[in-house]
Order: sequence, then structure tokens, then C-alpha cells
Amino acid sequence: MAQTAIIVPCRLESTRFPRKLLHQIKGRPLLLWVAERIAREAPEFPLWFAVDHELLGECVTQAGFKAIMTSGAHQSGTDRIAEANRTVKAEKIINVQADEPLVTGGQLRALAGLLADGAPMATLATPFKRAEDFANPNQVKVVLAPVARRALFFSRSPMPYARDRGGVVDDAWVAANPCYRHLGLYAYHASLLNRFAQLPLGRLEQIEKLEQLRVLENGYEIACDVTDDPTIGVDTPEDGAKFEQCLGGSRSRSCFPVAVSPHPARFARFSRWRSCSCCQAARPKLPCPRLRSSPQPTVRRSMSPARPMPASSN
Repeated sequence: MAQTAIIVPCRLESTRFPRKLLHQIKGRPLLLWVAERIAREAPEFPLWFAVDHELLGECVTQAGFKAIMTSGAHQSGTDRIAEANRTVKAEKIINVQADEPLVTGGQLRALAGLLADGAPMATLATPFKRAEDFANPNQVKVVLAPVARRALFFSRSPMPYARDRGGVVDDAWVAANPCYRHLGLYAYHASLLNRFAQLPLGRLEQIEKLEQLRVLENGYEIACDVTDDPTIGVDTPEDGAKFEQCLGGSRSRSCFPVAVSPHPARFARFSRWRSCSCCQAARPKLPCPRLRSSPQPTVRRSMSPARPMPASSN
């Protein structure tokens, strides 16, 4: 039994971006970019993929990762992870969304640390930089109790609301106030994860289509810390194009360091960096220290399929 494991919930169909996890980015599906990123950034955690279709299972197992086939009827990724953990049997579970290709080891270890402090569930947020993003319903907002490091509420609507400005804000106002974007990263104790699947769907959860509201509506707390690590959630084809630019698209040079090192702590010794539009948005004066330069990213190839992949009933 693993004490802490990463389980990535994977759903084939997506309303806003159909079959986005198989969307090709520089010749490889998005899901493989995420898988290799996690394995490289946090090799200390066992890594599993909870899939709902054999196409996703084949995608990851053929690359050497572990997959577990789960029901296609789940209402949320957390429900899917709860089913998968009946096989994994981890005491603490980190949930990385399958469309977050820039997740960092620091973020994953921060989640593990919040659980170690006693929280039943944990997540992360990052400051908004632009008013346009703050108004975007696809970028979920979270209101925090900063001293307690606890999430008070999540919404697709802008929160907090600038009453004195009639709700009209600019980039300067957003940067100067506690405006936080929720990241698609969670961690749970197995006890809460098992109960989650049995909790009734929350009314607010159904309105906002945000599964984390089920936890708050049923009286549980969610610990939340703040990270400044740049990130991209691929929710639309435009997001996919933005991520491809970060990797070195035709109109944007790569944010990879020119030199190569397997030791992230030594990135400081590199003096030459290429520009990156995604990182400039979050850190205008700093190079991106998060992506390593490697033509063939190292993957833990010792992993094999968890069990034969049955045909999906979807």
C-alpha cells in the first residue's frame, strides 16, 4: 500500500474541447505531455491514470504508465479517483488534472504538505494577473481565509466583486486585490475520498459545475495554499495552442533552457534563456525555471499496465 500516490482522472469526451486529452501537440497527445511532466517533476510518488476509455488506457500504458479502467458514469473526477483508489489503496491521494501540462513538483509537494498538517482535503490557487482572465468563467475563482489557509468558496463568477467600481476592474485592480484562480490540483485523505463518493450532490455544485463545492456544502474544510508557479490549463483549443507556443511553436520561441541538466536546483547557473509568452504573463522579468530542455523526456519505464484493459461500454 502506497502512503501517497498521484492519480490522474481521465475522461475521453469533453464538452468544450472534444477528446482534448488525445489532441496532438507537436506530434504527441496532450495526455502524454502531462504524464511525462508529472513523472519528471515528482518521481517520489507512484503515478496512476484512472481512465474511462480504452483509447486513453492504451495511450498511457504503451508509454509505460499504469492505467485503471473506471466507469464512464462518474459525475466528477473525484468520483473516478475514488473508484481507482480501491485498486491503488493509497492513504493520501494527489489529484492532478489530465489537462494541466505545466504542473510542478513544488505544487505537488505543497499539496502533500497540507495533508501532512491535518487537512482532510487540499488544493492550490494562484494570483490573477489580468482582468480578462478574472472575468473568464472558464477560470475558476477561489476566496481564501489567508491566515487559516482555507478555501471559503469557489465560483466561476468574479470574486471578490468590486462594488465601488460597479464590477468594472482593470489589471492593476486585479493585481492589487486578493483575486485568486483555482488550480485543478487536489489532495485527499483516503477517508474523505471514500466518503466523497457517497455524499449527495450539492445544489451549488450542480449550478456552478464545480465538484469541490460538494465538499464545502457537506460541511468539510478544504485547505488552500498559494503558488506563483506559472501554469496553463488546457480547456479550449486556444489553450492547446498557447501550450504549444511554450514548447516552441512557430510564433513563439521555447522557454526551455539552452543547456540541459537533470538537476533543477542547478538551473540558476544557466545564463541564456529563451522567451516564453505563458511565463511572461506570470513573471515578466524572470525566465521560466519550470520546464527542462530534453528532446526525449525521461519517463519511468518500469511501470506496466495495472491490469488488462476491458472494452469500454461508452
